[in-house]
Amino acid sequence: MTSKKLYGKDLKEFDDIDVDDLLGELTAEELEILSKEVDPDDRFMPPDQRTNYHCEREATGPVDRKQLIDHINKIALETPDQPESVPFVAGVVRGKKWIPPEAPVIVTREDDGVSFNLEDEYEQALGTATEEELVDLAAILGFHSMMNQDQYHASLLNKGKVGLGWDGVTKASQPKALPYEPPNATDPEQSILKVYDDDSKTIELCFNNVNLTDDQFDRLFKALEINTRLEVLSLSNTGLTDRTAEKLAEALEKNATLRVINIETNQVSANGIVRLMKSLLVQKNVEEFRASNQLTAHVLGNKAEMDITQYIEQNTSLMRVGLFFEFNDARSRVANQLQKNIDRNRLRRTGRAPRNLTAGYILKKDTPTVGKKSNTGQEFKVYTD
Repeated sequence: MTSKKLYGKDLKEFDDIDVDDLLGELTAEELEILSKEVDPDDRFMPPDQRTNYHCEREATGPVDRKQLIDHINKIALETPDQPESVPFVAGVVRGKKWIPPEAPVIVTREDDGVSFNLEDEYEQALGTATEEELVDLAAILGFHSMMNQDQYHASLLNKGKVGLGWDGVTKASQPKALPYEPPNATDPEQSILKVYDDDSKTIELCFNNVNLTDDQFDRLFKALEINTRLEVLSLSNTGLTDRTAEKLAEALEKNATLRVINIETNQVSANGIVRLMKSLLVQKNVEEFRASNQLTAHVLGNKAEMDITQYIEQNTSLMRVGLFFEFNDARSRVANQLQKNIDRNRLRRTGRAPRNLTAGYILKKDTPTVGKKSNTGQEFKVYTD
């Protein structure tokens, strides 16, 4: 193996030589020549030290932008144009002219129509069908573009012939003006008294769009703790906050008759919704809980969604939940649990499942079993608690 050499000397001889000593032996002219040959790639060095070119002219003073622009324009105007090797002639093409490629021609078939090979029975039925029957058939098949809206809805409602036929012009029908919904006429004070008196006729209360005060919320939830008749409570857009939601959670832990609760469009935070969901685990009698569109909780967050999902999975009575879940995991787990609760409630209502068998009970093999038959006739055993 041959060793590399530099200026006739072996490179190994330069290993023990100090570079600083070599640079110290060079003169100023030699150092300048060496600096022009070396282009250091170091971003920490100033640009004037990294380039090979060094301007030796003296500074003319501070930069005057206007004067510089005027000087550049003057030079551009005074510099003569370079003569063209070939003189310009109007209409003469120099070089190769660009020709755009031809667009592909789409071959179309000029058929008189589309023929269908139908059986004799279908051809005879369609050939003798009236226009009303054809309209009904088009509505069933979903051919909305073949008829106007009046014909389509009339065929679905079985109202007979409507419109101008297949060749008629579709016209917009005049929309029916619906009356405005009257304001909620519920009297909060009388309703609170009915709840406190445990009125047998007061099964449903709707305070939607009624601005309740904190004192009214406190008295309503205090009465709800001892009430045994109320089943549906709607508090949408009533000004419910976290403080009053805490009172509602305490009431839900003691009330055993409520089935539906609606607190949509209020000011309850994500922690308040988690607190309400946790309170539903005490009695397990609420079947529907709605709390979407909160002013301070448009997005619940990952931690709140996971806590709500955990509480829903422990609840065997909830069948409908009105909440927006951002994460797919929480949405999927909640949907699966609600479907299990619906199926369990259906089996319990039809008498196909024992009432004391609930999700979350640990089934033990040493407990007595109840023999049942499934829809297919096969026997299976259910371990009861």
